[in-house]
Amino acid sequence: MDGKEWVGSMTDFLLELRSEEIPARMQVKAKEDLARLFNDALTKAGLSAASVEVFATPRRLALIATGLPLATEAVSEETKGPKVGAPPQAMEGFLRKSGLSQDQLVERDGVYYAVVEKAGRQTADVLAEAIPAIIRAFPWPKSQRWGAASVSTESLRWVRPLQGIVALLGDAVVHCDIDGIVSGAETMGHRFHHSGAITVGNAGDYIEKLRAAYVLVHFSERCRIIRDGAKAAAQAAGLTLVEDEGLVIENAGLTEWPVPMLGRFDAAFLDVPQEVIQLTARVNQKYFVCHDSTGKLANAFVCTANIDAHDGGAAIVAGNEKVLAARLSDAKFFWEQDLKVALDSQAQKLAQITFHEKLGSVADKVERVAKLSRWLVEEGIVKGATADAAERAARLCKADLVTGMVGEFPELQGIMGGYYARAQGESDAVADAIRDHYKPVGQGDDVPTAPVTVAVSLADKLDSIAQFFAMGQAPTGSKDPFALRRSAFGVLALLQTNNVRFDIAAILAGLINFIGPEESVMDITKRRFWSQSWNQIQIGYAWDKPHNAYPEPLESTPKIIGELQKFFADRLKVQQREAGVRHDLIDAVFSLGGEDDLVRLLARVKALQAYITTAEGANLLAAYKRAANILKQADGAEKTSVAPAQAGAHDVSQSKTTDEIGSSLRWSDADLGGDESALRTALDAAEPKAAAALSVEDFEGAMAALATLRAPIDAFFEGVMVNDPDPAKRAFRLGLLARFRDAVSRVADFSKIEG
Repeated sequence: MDGKEWVGSMTDFLLELRSEEIPARMQVKAKEDLARLFNDALTKAGLSAASVEVFATPRRLALIATGLPLATEAVSEETKGPKVGAPPQAMEGFLRKSGLSQDQLVERDGVYYAVVEKAGRQTADVLAEAIPAIIRAFPWPKSQRWGAASVSTESLRWVRPLQGIVALLGDAVVHCDIDGIVSGAETMGHRFHHSGAITVGNAGDYIEKLRAAYVLVHFSERCRIIRDGAKAAAQAAGLTLVEDEGLVIENAGLTEWPVPMLGRFDAAFLDVPQEVIQLTARVNQKYFVCHDSTGKLANAFVCTANIDAHDGGAAIVAGNEKVLAARLSDAKFFWEQDLKVALDSQAQKLAQITFHEKLGSVADKVERVAKLSRWLVEEGIVKGATADAAERAARLCKADLVTGMVGEFPELQGIMGGYYARAQGESDAVADAIRDHYKPVGQGDDVPTAPVTVAVSLADKLDSIAQFFAMGQAPTGSKDPFALRRSAFGVLALLQTNNVRFDIAAILAGLINFIGPEESVMDITKRRFWSQSWNQIQIGYAWDKPHNAYPEPLESTPKIIGELQKFFADRLKVQQREAGVRHDLIDAVFSLGGEDDLVRLLARVKALQAYITTAEGANLLAAYKRAANILKQADGAEKTSVAPAQAGAHDVSQSKTTDEIGSSLRWSDADLGGDESALRTALDAAEPKAAAALSVEDFEGAMAALATLRAPIDAFFEGVMVNDPDPAKRAFRLGLLARFRDAVSRVADFSKIEG
């Protein structure tokens, strides 16, 4: 232990902080915070424990630390001071700081040191100081004051009123007092199953004494009982539990003695969409739902009681059935009332809802999404859909936001719109698109593949990204209030899964310069987009409007598109990193410029990764970097324009006249060395093959063509002195290296690749 010898034997320490009910959502973090604060306090005092285990139930946070010493030995603290003969002011300052006189200092190698002997401390004393400090410093998300002392802002704050402290080092109480709450050895058992105080002897009997009082302090044990008991209750009724680990964790945080029980509800409620029933049971009541033998939702639920009832739980189940029936009655009312209003009518209400103060209403957003959805289909970017269906789905996709059901359960937006659309006669394609257009909402979520859904989902996400970036509301650091990173992940997933191909920079540029809902649906298709690269975007318009009244693009568009390039590149790196793709390879392809088709970009990246991780690829990369360094050094030597080395063209710097270079480039193979001739021949063959492969997006073929250069470039470096004293030879050889570098760079910017 850092070279220190502990005085005395080791012992264990128990700390329990008992209070009124701690919210379930706060318990996991509270355990982490307790362990952290306790370990920090030990470290500050020069102590450490062999192990620290923390526990949480609704009514207590607890900690058991094993292997604590009873005390520490005396330690000597040494502080370096001024040199001998230093100015008096320096010595006076050091003496004030150390609290010593000059004759108490130790001189060593011409330097004064202040040496202070500190006696060892009793661990109990350290803990007695640490416990109140931990309690006062505890970072609850929300806390409160209580009782008469709460009139003062200096009074104790805790998540709920703190009722007791157990602090035992070995068998002895660690005495401390905080706001009148005095530590001791007594705690309380289950609120209903046990009355009176429980005296804890030491950390070793804490868990079992509470178990005997119907309190399971191990969170994992309560989770297991709920998980297994809920499954067993469903199976006993011939049903299958719909597993929900989040609900297991939440119920474990609500109970100290969990008892899962099966209940029933009126089968008539099954006419309501199953998502509504499941959400009502889960969110409002913390119930699990079940499926029948056919896989459909059954009129059954599993609740988790916090008591082992004498009647087997009959009264508890009956009470829960009554509460759930009331909740489901409300849901059924919303469902029936919403069905009476056409989605077209609901959509008209969106004009009264502000999407963003600078972007207008939700109706304005819907207008933009509808036009872009139609354009994506009409341009053949999203194949297999009809433009009318895409536009129809987009115009109705947000209509359920004003329904009673979504007002009660915001989590059901989209889902309810799909149900209402289908019930009101919309096609399956339209209803499905309304239901799924928010997807994917995160990593691992289902990615839509239905064409109409893909069009609407892409349009919705692209519009949000473009509009907020144009407003200067891009995500910063950990802040992303408009979930634009999630939208970007969704766009990337949709493009890759569905092989959707388009110039994303041009689309975003068009959206940034969108001039408003007064345009006709077809107007957006009349825009003409092109881009030279992500950083140099140009937008033109071809409108059939009188008097040559063409709208001008925003002056800031190129800057915004540059920001969007980096934004999508970063999202792509994060996404692909999880898929095992190296970020430097993504940079290498992005750096080529002009690659705005993300599907093609990823195909290029994956082919590059497959090649560069081979021995052959690693050697080619090394050769590229060597060639690039030689050319860079030559360029720094003297700025001279050099003519093409036959099949390639690149500017390198040489002390060479144009006439001399020209004559050197007309050399025949007979005039060249074997390694030079072999490299030139290999380049003559590889360059057109790689170019042809790239033109048809055969990136593996392009890599294979480049692979033929490995042997001749290795031989060239082995057998040829590039910087030959003869200027003509030097120029020719540099020209060959420039051709080699440029041939490789057409596939990716190899200078960005690590290694």
